[in-house]
Amino acid sequence: MIEQTIDIPTKHGAITTFIVHPERDGPRPLVLFFMDAPAIREELRDMARRIAAAGYYVMLPNLYYRSGVLELKDLPPLPEAEARARMFELMGSISIPLIMDDADALLDYADRDPAASKGKIATLGYCMSGQYAISFAARYPDRVAAAASIYGVQLVTDGPDSPHLAAQRAKGELYFACAEHDSYAPLEMVETLDQTVKSKNLNAEVELYEGVHHGFAFPQRGAVYDKPAAERHWERLFSLWKRRLI
Repeated sequence: MIEQTIDIPTKHGAITTFIVHPERDGPRPLVLFFMDAPAIREELRDMARRIAAAGYYVMLPNLYYRSGVLELKDLPPLPEAEARARMFELMGSISIPLIMDDADALLDYADRDPAASKGKIATLGYCMSGQYAISFAARYPDRVAAAASIYGVQLVTDGPDSPHLAAQRAKGELYFACAEHDSYAPLEMVETLDQTVKSKNLNAEVELYEGVHHGFAFPQRGAVYDKPAAERHWERLFSLWKRRLI
């Protein structure tokens, strides 16, 4: 495997991005992997490596670069409540338009890298970034062949850029994995999302993972980690990408 961490120029600076892909038999299809709220960490790099080992060129960008933050563990320690508030402040510092600008730069970089194929791509987002994975699929409907949101938040909003509206402009296959117990993405949101998918006859699936909680796919998330559900989500992702990218 080849790994590198580089700074890619954007409209607002330079976004530090972890890139990993197989050493041989390239070029490989791009999977643009958007981080969750706790930021870049080895757990996410390991997930990127797992995806790359299956035959993909993976980009994992630091979405908090505008705030000068890469890994939360590098910041001065705070009491739990204050650290949580700091994380939510960082979440609030980014938006769909900002991340779409960043993703444009990432795609441009990948298109100039011989290790990445120039064909169809996939997007993947967890937690706060499910919305970004879906929005980028709408931004590049002829390029994004597969987009997945894993316990994504803010998928249904009152805004004109709400992801459940953006999904209607996507041409790729969409997958939404939702946790049954999720205060950040409540069942009411999941039901509205599912109704939209069905009423608009979208090429999409909304799957409710029964009995699990927000964060179930992350091995380091303590009690909420659910290995069977996590492995099921990997099976869904790899099947999706095999159908659409290879």
